[in-house]
Parts: sequence; C-alpha cells; structure tokens
Amino acid sequence: MPFFDKLREAVIGKPRDPLHPETRHNLALVAFLAWIGLGADGLSSACYGPEEAFLALGQYTHFGLYLAAATFLTVFVIALSYNQVIELFPSGGGGYKVATQLLGPRAGLISGSALLVDYVLTIAISIAAGVDALFSLLPPGAQPYKLMTETGLGIVLVMLNLRGLKESIRVLLPIFLGFFVTHAFLIVYGVVAHAEGLPRLIPDTITETENLTQQMGWMFAVSLFLRAYSLGGGTYTGLEAVSNNVNMLTEPRVRTGRYTMLYMAGSLSFTAGGVILLYLLWNAQPVAHQTLNAVTFHAIIGSWNLDPALSHGLLAIVLLLEAGLLFVAANTGFLSGPKVLANMAVDSWVPRQFRNLSGRLVTQNGIYLMGLGAIGILAWTEGNVSVLVVLYSINVFITFSLSLLGLCRHWWTSRYDEANWKSRLALSLLGFAVTGGILVVTVVEKFTEGGWLTILITGLIIALCALIKRHYERVRLQLRTIDALYAPRPGWGEDLPEPPLDPKLPTAIFLVGKNRGLGMYTLKWLNEVFTGHFRNFIFLSVGEVDAESYGGKGALRSLQYQIENSLRYYVNYCHSEGLAAASYAAYGADVEAELEKLVVKVVGEYPNSVCLGSKLIFDNESWLISWLHNHTAIAMQRRLHLREIQMIVTPIKI
Repeated sequence: MPFFDKLREAVIGKPRDPLHPETRHNLALVAFLAWIGLGADGLSSACYGPEEAFLALGQYTHFGLYLAAATFLTVFVIALSYNQVIELFPSGGGGYKVATQLLGPRAGLISGSALLVDYVLTIAISIAAGVDALFSLLPPGAQPYKLMTETGLGIVLVMLNLRGLKESIRVLLPIFLGFFVTHAFLIVYGVVAHAEGLPRLIPDTITETENLTQQMGWMFAVSLFLRAYSLGGGTYTGLEAVSNNVNMLTEPRVRTGRYTMLYMAGSLSFTAGGVILLYLLWNAQPVAHQTLNAVTFHAIIGSWNLDPALSHGLLAIVLLLEAGLLFVAANTGFLSGPKVLANMAVDSWVPRQFRNLSGRLVTQNGIYLMGLGAIGILAWTEGNVSVLVVLYSINVFITFSLSLLGLCRHWWTSRYDEANWKSRLALSLLGFAVTGGILVVTVVEKFTEGGWLTILITGLIIALCALIKRHYERVRLQLRTIDALYAPRPGWGEDLPEPPLDPKLPTAIFLVGKNRGLGMYTLKWLNEVFTGHFRNFIFLSVGEVDAESYGGKGALRSLQYQIENSLRYYVNYCHSEGLAAASYAAYGADVEAELEKLVVKVVGEYPNSVCLGSKLIFDNESWLISWLHNHTAIAMQRRLHLREIQMIVTPIKI
C-alpha cells in the first residue's frame, strides 16, 4: 500500500463495505446518540444565545424574566412543529425537502441555500464561541492567538468527521454529558442559593415594567423586548438538525426522531431559560474578554468560599466543557450541511459530486466545503460572535419560516383527509408567527450591521444554483433524446442465441453507465471503425453508492436493479446481432477503484483486450461546466495506462 494511502487510512480509517448488512446498522443512531450528535447545536446555543438577548436589554434587565419564559415556550413550539416534519419526511431532508415538496422547487432552493450558509455559520460561530469560553480563562495578552486556535480546531473537526458519524460521537460523548450535568447543577444551585429573591422576582418585574411603560410608553417596552427576543434567536437554532438527518436514525425512525426532539427541547429550554434566570438572580454584568456565562459561573463558584486555586480550577472545568460542547455543535454543521448539499445535488441544484460518498461512507466533498467555508468566515469576521450570531440567525429563521409555512399549506390542503388537521394547522401557524416575527425583526434591526451580507451571500448561492440546474436540465434533455434512439426492441431477451465467448479472440471491454445512449454510441463507433475485428464484447458497470442510494435498503436494491437492467440491455443487443457478449457489475462509493478491479479481473481472463469509454464535450466549455461533470473515462484511462492496459475514450458532443 502506498505511503499516502496508509497515512489516510490511519487518520480517517479503513473503507467500509456499503452492501454489507451490518454497515448501515453500525452507522444508525439511537435517540440518545442522536441527541448528542445532532442535539449539541441546539444545546450549545445556550452558551451565546441567552447572552446576546440579555445584553440587548441594556439597563432594563428585568425583562430577562419575560425572556426566560418566552425562550422556554418558543423551544417547545418549534420542536413540536418539527415533529410534524419528521412524521411527513421520514427519509430526512428537513427544511429543504419540506419547502421543495410543500411549497415548490423555488422555495426549496431558497431554503436549501439558506441552510447551506447556516451550517457553515453553525461551525464558525460554535468554534468562535468555544474559543471565547476557553480564552475567558486566559489573560488579555492571549487574545491575538484566538484566530489561530479557531483555524486549528476547524481542521481537527474536518478530520474527525471524515472518519464517520459514530466515531466522532464516541469522542464527543463525555464532553456533551459533562456539559449538561455541570450546567444543570450550577443552574439548580444558583437558583436555590438565591431563592430568597424568587418570591419578589415576578412582582418586581411587573412593577418595573409598569414604570417603564409610564415613562417611555408601551411601544418602547414592546420594541425593546422583541428586539432582545429576536437577537437571542440563535438560542433556537439546531432544532432542525434531527429532521434533516432522520435517515441516520435507527428504525422506527419517526419514533426515534420524536424522542430525540423531546430530549433536545427539554435540555435546551431548561438550560437556556435557566441561564437567563441566573443572569437576573446573580446580577451579571459584562466583563471585558469574558463571556457572561463565565462571569455568572465565577460568581456562583466564588460563593462557595473555596481555596482560590480550587475555585479557579472548577471554573476552568465548567468553561472547558462549555467550549467542548460548542465544538460538538460545530460537528453538527459537518453532519447536516453535507446532507443538505447531497439532497440538493440529487435535484441538480449543486454539482453531483456532493452526492458522492467516501470509502468511509461520509459525504466527503460536503465536509471539505463546510470546513473551508467556516474557516474563511472566521478569518473574515475575526471570530466575532456578535457579528456571527446575526448572520447565523437570519438564515436559520428563513428555513424555519419556509418549513412552517409549508406545513400550514399542507394541513390546510389536507383538511378533508386528516381528522386532526385543525390542531396541527394551529401549531404550524403559531410556529410560523414566532419564527417569521423573529426573522423580520432581526433583518430590520441588524441589516446595516452585517445582515445585508448574509442576504447577499444567500442570494448569490441561489443564483449560482439556478445556473447549475439549467445546465444539468439541458444536458439531461439531450441525453434522453440519445437514449430514446436506442429503445429496447420487442422480443429482446426471449430465447436469443448466445454465441460462445472465446478468451483467445480480440475483446472489447466497455465501461458503461446509466445512459445507454452513450454506451451504444461507443459500441456502434467501434463496429464501424473496426468492422469484424472484435469477437467478444464485455460490458462493465459500477453502481455508485452515493448519498441518495444509501438512504436505505430499498434504495440500494433499486440501484442494483437499475445496473442489472442496463447491462442486460447491452448483452441482449449483442446477442440479437449474433455477437458474443457478457457483463459484470460491482457496487461501491469509489467508482474508479471498483471499475479498475473489474477491468483487471476481465483482462486476466481475456488478455487480448481493449477498453472503451465515452466523455461528454461541450461548446465553449468553461471551468464551471467541467466541474459539474465527472471525468471517469479520462481518470480510468490514466489508471489503466499505468497498468499497461489500453483504453480508448470516444468524445460525444453535447
């Protein structure tokens, strides 16, 4: 094995067999592991969402009580609404599929583009907030090293996710549980320790609210609360992760997804609402180069009158776990972002390469794109959480709003078929009102402070996806026209004579794919140019196990049927022409590697062989068009030439 392959295997791990019955079972997640792998994004937002909302109140901190209650309720409203998404779309896809199927492809494109930006920002903001928590323990002189640390962590997370889903969760499991246990303890202790202030908290809040409305008016009070509530919208992000990745859950997926959402909603509402309550009870005030959580937890631990070194050590453990959970949340972006890319690639909005799986059965190209995008955003914003949270919240609430609007439309159009449509419609309308309101306020309040940028980036992605879709549709239409020229003849496969193969005679080995027109063009070209020379015709095809075909056993069986049916067509055609023919099939994530194995096997049996493949060419081919299509034939020609096996590539102009 070459040194590079050994190094890659040591870092990423050995390839998996996608057709082995245990592989998918070993990759699927039970509700508890899904809560950790997918729920960390939501839970970790308690590290920065409540702080952004609380600081937006300024001197009117008594509104924090309303924020805590609103946060608690909002989490459950969104979670219950997204349970309907899990039920309606048990194969996963989340916001992108909901918008596409319930509102139309254009709405799906907007939702998918917003999700892509959102997951890049999920990674960026989680890394930035985690590093902020770590650097809260260090002196101010350490600040210049923050960006370097963030970049290094981004690279580590890319490598971790290239190994696969469960591997990354096993590493992050102790961090997740440690965070939840320590923060739950601090919240409960912090509230109980200042329990004497609880009886007066509600009446004092009401009195201060009345005084504020008398001085400034109800409009000012409501605007202040809505602004803070909306800017804390980052607290609710991550709740959509389960619906995006239902296909990763164990059967029955819907039930597993509901349990996962219950765990997520309960833990997030308790933690986020509890942290805001701690800010109020402990009178938290901002301190330079420290998070508000660090300030509050320092005050709580300091009240225990411990040795200063021990007190600092306990605070360090809490903040390290907080930073660790934020890195787990960044991991969620690496899980969900490539999944959205894969779904969009299936619908031809993005290059088909984003459907491809690596040998470890992860969407490797999507992981690379998410990682590079997050590192670029961190460099541009210098890891400023206040800027990132604005960019982050806008896009996730675009997706939330479109998904819930789609649910509203679905339950209204299904009102004659669903007995309980009214309650479901009411829940969807409530969720849409909440998420739509947060989206509007956030855009208006923060448009000039960075909001315009995320809208611009999302708009550019939408435009690029539309161009890619138009190109793929044009190519697909022309390929269908070519395929139609070679429709199966009546009676094919019914008692056709099968001339025997002779390994000593000249043999043509065809590398064919799903489009029979391309293979037939190459076959006819060969027989016209080398009339009567080749006596054996061998057809090889590899079923590519990508993100779409690995959605379940049914999808894999469908792929196998498609490949077998395609190969049968070529063999039957040759037999109808009195030509000796046979076919071989293989399946895997790496098409080139599997094809190479098949060719080597066949050449060993038929040494007097020449391989043939086809390649699409375009007028005025640009780098973008070249990127949109795989170049399997050219890559295979190079591989086979290195093995001293001859291969001819026939060009087909589109």
